[in-house]
Amino acid sequence: MVSQRNVDPNRVYLIGYSAGGDGVYQLAPRMADRFAAATMCAGHPNSVTPEGLRNLPFFLYMGGEDSAFNRNVVVREFSGRIDALQAADPEGYPHRLTVYPGLAHNMQGREAEMIPRMVTLQRMCWPKRVVWKENDGFVHQRFYWLERAPETTRADEVYAAHVEGQNITIETPSTGKLTLRLSDSLLDLDRPVRVTAGGRTVFDGSIRRSLAAITQSLQEREDPELIATALLPVSW
Repeated sequence: MVSQRNVDPNRVYLIGYSAGGDGVYQLAPRMADRFAAATMCAGHPNSVTPEGLRNLPFFLYMGGEDSAFNRNVVVREFSGRIDALQAADPEGYPHRLTVYPGLAHNMQGREAEMIPRMVTLQRMCWPKRVVWKENDGFVHQRFYWLERAPETTRADEVYAAHVEGQNITIETPSTGKLTLRLSDSLLDLDRPVRVTAGGRTVFDGSIRRSLAAITQSLQEREDPELIATALLPVSW
């Protein structure tokens, strides 16, 4: 739809109800870099965890009496986990939990109030901090400006990195291998860049923009807003 129907890639929203709500729980943390916001209605997260929601506004709606599979209990637990992540990282994890007392699985359309909340939001393409965790054995090669080979991914391992000025810090894991997908939307590629990981500098110098980086980005995903103009492999 983005490549052929002129849909704005920064205004794509994910909504699901019941089993579709299960799907939102599943997809949003894994594919947060695709969406401007996500809304889960009356679903169950199963074993999914919310670390990947750092840069995606996430709305949760539930009937207070929606007790099948403990959905009305689990939704509060999941929101509580996001609360804890946000407490430790106040600039991230925007979310809102709405529980309608007395309503069961059918919220009588009251959840439609999500629409005006969502449509004012636009996707964050180049966030200054990224937290990436794969759930349930699913592996993606790219997440925002981080990229890694699937064979280097271990179940439930968290990759986190942030940018401050011209400095990139890889927070976790303590050892690993990444390709940093860079753009002037993230930092100034006309100036030297320093990358720190595992408590030491793993790169310090200039990075050249390249047509190859742009071509690779578009071949992987026809998403013009996420085009990297430079690629920097690092290991630590």
